[in-house]
Amino acid sequence: MNTPVLDARSLTKSYGTTRALAGVDLTVRSGESVAIMGASGSGKTTLLHVLAGIVTPDSGTVTFQPTTEHPVELSALGESARSRLRRERFGFVFQQGLLIPELTAVENVALASMINGVKRADAVHHAASWLAALGLAGMEDRRIGELSGGQAQRVAIARAQATGADLVFADEPTGALDSHTSHEVMDALLWSTTGQGRTLLVVTHDPEVATRCSRIVSVRDGQVVAPAVSA
Repeated sequence: MNTPVLDARSLTKSYGTTRALAGVDLTVRSGESVAIMGASGSGKTTLLHVLAGIVTPDSGTVTFQPTTEHPVELSALGESARSRLRRERFGFVFQQGLLIPELTAVENVALASMINGVKRADAVHHAASWLAALGLAGMEDRRIGELSGGQAQRVAIARAQATGADLVFADEPTGALDSHTSHEVMDALLWSTTGQGRTLLVVTHDPEVATRCSRIVSVRDGQVVAPAVSA
């Protein structure tokens, strides 16, 4: 059994009178893919953001447990330390990609490494290798508006992997895509994460996407409502 890489205990989060999380426990193991499913407003995106250290819970703990380092409790970190952790150890893929339209595909991917201090030439070379691995060889110099939706999402996936992230968090990564492109993007996402021994957490409303993952977690009214089962 793979060791836990992320462990959440008794998470709560409220926005005004709305309780987004109501005591969530969740353990994610190294190398697995976990789909978080639930209706709109169920708390699944808030859960993803708390697990990733983007949002601080009102109570409870999230512990990141790298294989070769001491565990880190996210809510005990200051904002700058959480930002650094997200830059260096976590990768993110969102529904619209959140890519920079003024930059080329290779520049979008290389930027993540350059922010972490990698020289531009090295970052661009590494970025180009990830784009090629994801089927985008020859498209390095295209701007985002010159790519299809599926191609742009593969750029976002390459960006998420460029820093060697231990964990990739994906929030509705196929939500704006047709079914055929969605399947291709999930192929790329799974290959580049669990296929490389990394870990994936994906929020989705699509059962076909969820069943591609090794485990499904169902969320309703801010709680995990059923045992997390293998897909």
